[in-house]
Amino acid sequence: MSKKRLQQLVESLSRSAKHFNRGEVECLIRLFDTLVSASHSRFAVAGFDRNVFRDTLHRAFGMTDDVVMDRDCFEVYDLNGDGYISREEMFQMLKNSLLKQPSEEDPDEGIKDLVDIALKKMDYDHDGKLSFADFEEAVKNENLLLEAFGPCLPDVKSSLAFERRTFQEKREL
Repeated sequence: MSKKRLQQLVESLSRSAKHFNRGEVECLIRLFDTLVSASHSRFAVAGFDRNVFRDTLHRAFGMTDDVVMDRDCFEVYDLNGDGYISREEMFQMLKNSLLKQPSEEDPDEGIKDLVDIALKKMDYDHDGKLSFADFEEAVKNENLLLEAFGPCLPDVKSSLAFERRTFQEKREL
């Protein structure tokens, strides 16, 4: 990757990166470029999946899942950005998770029940909403709750599309 392209990527990503400073963003870009360049055939088959991403962050920065993944997923679920996942936000995220039955009087009742179950399982301080501390504790106790309200991490198809675009941009430079 050329120095000019690297600086463009660092500039662009640094503006939106909340958890990384400029130097860390540059390091991540260099690591990603090295990984993709050295093992392109492996990524084409397996993708730059969560495990590879986690391992890279852990080796390079000593970061663990609970530092990165939990916070990122929490921010995806915190739809209004107020630092909490409210009943209303949970309802919005879960409303398409159940099939609506034509015989049901109020099709939203099932969703409200799911929200109640989620709060019983995850609301450790019993304030009727999920703080990051609640979410983090719940995920520590049960890993599957990381994506309780829907997908928040890239799937393999999205990861491969990102890699293809990155590889194509690299060839164009």
